[in-house]
Amino acid sequence: MRIVCVENLDKRLLELYQQLQAEHGNLRWWPADTPFEVALGAILTQATAWRNVEKALDNLKAANAFSPEQIHAISQDELEKLVHPSGYFRMKAKKVRAFVDHIIERPMAVMFEQDVPVLRKELLSIYGVGPETADSIILYAAEKPSFVVDTYTYRLISRLGWVEGNFHYERLRALFMDNIPPDTNLFNEYHALIVRHGARVCQKTPDCEACFLQSQCDFFQNSSD
Repeated sequence: MRIVCVENLDKRLLELYQQLQAEHGNLRWWPADTPFEVALGAILTQATAWRNVEKALDNLKAANAFSPEQIHAISQDELEKLVHPSGYFRMKAKKVRAFVDHIIERPMAVMFEQDVPVLRKELLSIYGVGPETADSIILYAAEKPSFVVDTYTYRLISRLGWVEGNFHYERLRALFMDNIPPDTNLFNEYHALIVRHGARVCQKTPDCEACFLQSQCDFFQNSSD
């Protein structure tokens, strides 16, 4: 994937944010009460819909297994049963266990004192924590500016014509990190707005007629020729 030479990309990115916000309003992510719940959700949402994550989180709450210490104390079989609704339950349980084991030794509050690059490196060293999960934990749990990108982001930015080639997480993340101010609230809301737009409008089969970005979108312009 490569970033296309877009004139005034920094301004274009901020304009896109403002347009998305005007269309979809303020979303105020992440839907969780504690940093640990954010982290659990970030792990469990891998390759599944959020509604399935909510079922798994509800199971954990009902079983009084909703803190690092409580999860650490239950068996792996029990953990697998509780996270079953999130899909890939054996793998997810293993990832949750690895994260919990890590923060039992290195509490999240201690980890979160670090600067973003150091914190990100530590998170990525934990089994089951990839770049998107790490950035979600940093942004939504630690409340530090690390931009989260995903397939929704790639779909929108590539259709606008700002990137070309196959999805590459780090390059797409750099497009935002290098061109907009490192502000936690901005990063938080921007990612949420992209996900909302991708889920409702810029889907795999896009609803271009409902999209307010038609005049700026290479995909729409080319498909209309």
